[in-house]
Amino acid sequence: MSIDPHARERRPRRRLWPKVVALVVGAALLFAAGLSLGLALDDRPVPGGTQTFVRTLEPLPQRAP
Repeated sequence: MSIDPHARERRPRRRLWPKVVALVVGAALLFAAGLSLGLALDDRPVPGGTQTFVRTLEPLPQRAP
């Protein structure tokens, strides 16, 4: 106990690097998620685009003239 009533007890200083590492990892994950979402939206098919159908036509039977 101290004699001065206004004196505070010093808390042990917390380490700063775990918070910094967590912040950097979180920012990297957020960036990767945004990048993958952007690429997924860019790869979607364009609505109303052209479609090509390929069919094989068989010849009709012919009569002798």
